Amino acid sequence: MSKNLVIVESPAKAKTIEGYLGKDYKVVSSYGHVRDLPKGDKAIDIQNRFKPTYEVTPDKKEVIKQLKSHVKNAETVFLASDDDREGEAISWHLKEVLKLKDENTKRIVFREITKNAISKAIENPRKIDIDLVNAQQARRILDRLVGFELSPILWKKIKTGLSAGRVQSVAVRLIVERERDIEKFKAKSSFRITAQFEADGKSFNAELPKKFETKEEAEDFLKRCLNAEFAVENLETKPGKKSPAAPFTTSTLQQEASRKLYFSVAQTMSVAQKLYEAGKITYMRTDSVNLSEDAMQSAKNEIISAYGTEFHFARKYATKSEGAQEAHEAIRPTDFSKHEVTGDRNEQRLYELIWKRAIASQMADAKLEKTVATIGISTTPEKLTASGEVIKFEGFLKVYLESTDDEPEDEENANKGLLPPLSVGQVLELMEMKGRESFTRPAPRYTEASLVKKLEELGIGRPSTYAPTISTIQKREYVVKESRDGTERKYLEMKINKNGFSKQDKVEITGADKNKLFPTNIAMVVNDFLVEHFPNVIDFSFTAKVEKEFDDIAHGGQVWQDMIDNFYGKFHTRVEETANVARADVNSSRELGKDPKTGKPVIARLGRFGPLVQIGEQEDEEKQFASMKKGQFIENITLEDALELFKLPRDVGMFEDKKMVAGVGKFGPYIRHDSKFVSLKKEQDPLAITEEEAIQLILEKREADEKKHIKTFEENPEIQILNGRWGPYIKFGKNNFKIPKDKEAESLTYKETIEIIENQPVKKSGRFTKKKA
Repeated sequence: MSKNLVIVESPAKAKTIEGYLGKDYKVVSSYGHVRDLPKGDKAIDIQNRFKPTYEVTPDKKEVIKQLKSHVKNAETVFLASDDDREGEAISWHLKEVLKLKDENTKRIVFREITKNAISKAIENPRKIDIDLVNAQQARRILDRLVGFELSPILWKKIKTGLSAGRVQSVAVRLIVERERDIEKFKAKSSFRITAQFEADGKSFNAELPKKFETKEEAEDFLKRCLNAEFAVENLETKPGKKSPAAPFTTSTLQQEASRKLYFSVAQTMSVAQKLYEAGKITYMRTDSVNLSEDAMQSAKNEIISAYGTEFHFARKYATKSEGAQEAHEAIRPTDFSKHEVTGDRNEQRLYELIWKRAIASQMADAKLEKTVATIGISTTPEKLTASGEVIKFEGFLKVYLESTDDEPEDEENANKGLLPPLSVGQVLELMEMKGRESFTRPAPRYTEASLVKKLEELGIGRPSTYAPTISTIQKREYVVKESRDGTERKYLEMKINKNGFSKQDKVEITGADKNKLFPTNIAMVVNDFLVEHFPNVIDFSFTAKVEKEFDDIAHGGQVWQDMIDNFYGKFHTRVEETANVARADVNSSRELGKDPKTGKPVIARLGRFGPLVQIGEQEDEEKQFASMKKGQFIENITLEDALELFKLPRDVGMFEDKKMVAGVGKFGPYIRHDSKFVSLKKEQDPLAITEEEAIQLILEKREADEKKHIKTFEENPEIQILNGRWGPYIKFGKNNFKIPKDKEAESLTYKETIEIIENQPVKKSGRFTKKKA
């Protein structure tokens, strides 16, 4: 048995580190946190200075048992969990649970899993930093108190099963407020003038620097240009430069991986975790843009050998965020000479992004030459401008250019290339001039990544909290991430060319959204309730102030119990006051008007299974209900839209002597036929689907089901062998069972199937599988 025991958080990390340390060291994993606050009101003793009671989570009892047997045989125990508050807390919990003694327990930290970093850490151990542990405890306890006291109020006043959280509720508020801004937004139109010229057989674009507010002004300008002469009045060439972005922090990595690789925030963190644990990149939870001297030297060597001396330029970046720890580093490769790594496709793509960003940060500026041509019009004082740029020296652009969230207005503007050779006085041939109506846009809905950016700007959350916050608000169904089709909008385009003046009404699609975050009706209602009754809890600056106080605790500047006490007193008083708010006062329903057929009121409200509209008061025994469609909100649905919903469910026609009915249910629009449900395709409307389309859907579903079904057994029809996403499997009741590789699904007998079921542990839902007793 090795005399040195190293305990890390994950088995993947243990494997990598054991390879570096050799036979004198045994490296084992705690599989993350081992203790937590139990459920219920016994977890925190509020009267006794918020004293927490921790207990080993059931899925970790076996892990603790194994760790204790390793500790018994070790002379020195190295606690090597992550170098942040969460990691410090894990080490402290391990020390408490395993009853480790101070004299033979050492805390070691590293920001990358390389031989050098691990050796340095072993040579420079320290004690557990109790201030960091207290900062983590304060966050955990405060968040539990907020959730534990707010959630029951939401259950009583709005809907059973709801939850609230200190950071998640603020994130939801941002999304709700953005949705309302978009809803209220009134687009203003203006006219943009663009022209296409030809010079020496090459065409290029120019535009009028100002926009016209009205159609009349734009039309008048174009008509004045009909017989004009266009000539180059001025040419200005000036040098320009582009500088590289800083290396990645957690937040900028999440944003850029979303823009360039289309990863969700959770996916980015999961892939980065694998790269970190395999020793390929530095620690992926950081808000520092700092690079160590060694890293800068290593990047320099790589740049000079790959591109040449002139491409290198050493840069030190300063971190803007207040709580950042400069001793930490930005996310970077552990070895700059490795331009790519082995691993799955996503690991390779994310590594390449991290490598490029870090290398580019140490490269020279790109040098540009910008040319602006001013074009005079003989019939009017206005001038057109054409601009182009040429790269004189690539610098960091040889490797990488950061993406942005901004969408270019149109292709012409997005694509400023090279201008043909021009000279002052040169007369240009006009090919075409357009006046196109364009409209102002509301602020865009958030993507996961732009929400992270906003939270960071507001000082809410920290690198370790962004991904869990965004997952939580979706899991709890306050927010949905989806793509939605836009609507058609008319615009006017006017044009002059050699055939004279013409105008034409055209159609564009506006408001289409791809993978954006939309609030649900429940988010609207809960947000309004919290804003009214708990303004502090979801106030942006207050939430940021709480984050700063956690930082203060981490630096030993504040006692954690005092910090919670300051918050809890006022908060708990509000909780008690809110008990008197009547459920009817909560803004979760709205009268839209009267039903023209019955004269009864039409009400939009939150039902047990989601938002609905009803005809008739609550006490009316003959009231009718209809579910709202996706994207409809209680607060702004119109009477016309509501009445339209009562046309569902509707009879679509007959098939095999049985009725086909279209409707909208909990999972969206459907066709019901012979007691079976078939979902409509995204582009199909339940109010407009035809008999032929419905039959086609039913037949397609039958075909898919037949392919899925391999066999059933007369002895027990509940046992089925099915074809799934990952191959054949056995389904028995609600549980699924793997088929061993040496068995063929088609030829399995009933007896063999039963044996497979009996010899395989049943998977429980949740993150860990519990051992069978």
